[in-house]
Amino acid sequence: MKVSTKASLSRALRYLQSYNVSKTQRLREAIRRKQELVNEVKGLLKKFRSVAIISLENVPSHQYNLIKGEIRKYGIVKVYKNNVFFRAAKELGIEGIEELSKHLTGINAFLFTNSNPYEIALIIEKIVAPRYAKPGDKAESDIYVPEGPTGIPPGPMLSVFGKLKIRTQVREGIIWIAKETKVAKASDEISPELSSLLRKLDIKPIMVRLSLKAVWEEGKVYSSDDLKIDIDTFKNEVLKAVSISKELAIETAMPLPDILPQILARAHRRALLLASEAGFITPETAAEVIRTAVAKALTLAIEVKQKVPDIGIEVEVHAYQPPSKVEHKKEEKEEEEEEKKEVSEEEIAEGISSLFG
Repeated sequence: MKVSTKASLSRALRYLQSYNVSKTQRLREAIRRKQELVNEVKGLLKKFRSVAIISLENVPSHQYNLIKGEIRKYGIVKVYKNNVFFRAAKELGIEGIEELSKHLTGINAFLFTNSNPYEIALIIEKIVAPRYAKPGDKAESDIYVPEGPTGIPPGPMLSVFGKLKIRTQVREGIIWIAKETKVAKASDEISPELSSLLRKLDIKPIMVRLSLKAVWEEGKVYSSDDLKIDIDTFKNEVLKAVSISKELAIETAMPLPDILPQILARAHRRALLLASEAGFITPETAAEVIRTAVAKALTLAIEVKQKVPDIGIEVEVHAYQPPSKVEHKKEEKEEEEEEKKEVSEEEIAEGISSLFG
């Protein structure tokens, strides 16, 4: 074998040996790094009571970073590979991991927090980041272009403004929009021309939201469907619950500071009514007792005269109604209705906050 051939084989052998060593080192480094990530996830799962799985499919990185900055106020947001998160949860033996694993698909961010699942859902729904419209997008609401300078020089763009029925003027060497104009209605499809114009005008009409997949809280898994809340319906239910609770407390004479005056007022009204019905005369009830007695006497006289016309009793009938039961019940009903209406925003907020911990 020639010397040059031996040298080439020797170099090839050394390269293969160094490559194998390097490959082994890279593999060991990858395993070490993965274990570090698993330990990091385990630490977060121990520290926080809840973790939300948030889909990042079709979410632009710029908008994600903007939203992440807001969500960080409520916990720690991290992006992990699904198998790293699953391995960490499995090693900890957390309850519900098998059900949670159904949601570990695609690219996900994980929010570790102490907020409850319903609060998490509201937070993620509320935080948005705007982006430019792309051709084919649906307008979420009416889109307007404002009056004033556009910074766009006159030329081919004038035909775009004309096609979109936007009145323009050329002033100071640029295109001015003569009047604020609605260029799309809610649910309209964005055309390529409109998309291009909105970008030039730096208008971002599309709101980017993150999509919540599921929330794990202390062994229980809530899917996104479980966490959907109709705020208006929920508010009305809380309002009704507060009103019923207040009425129950008054009826059972529960001596709470907020309702004690209403308990005493209702008790006083009922005591007056009872005294009047029983004919018990006091300075407060005398007038009512007499009015009730007169009303009953007139009613009795009318009944007797109808049955015995010639009895010789002359009855002067007045347009008079006994006020005792009717008026008291009417007043009581009106006050009860007022009590039901007097549920303040603070009471609603207290009811909601008690549900959210």
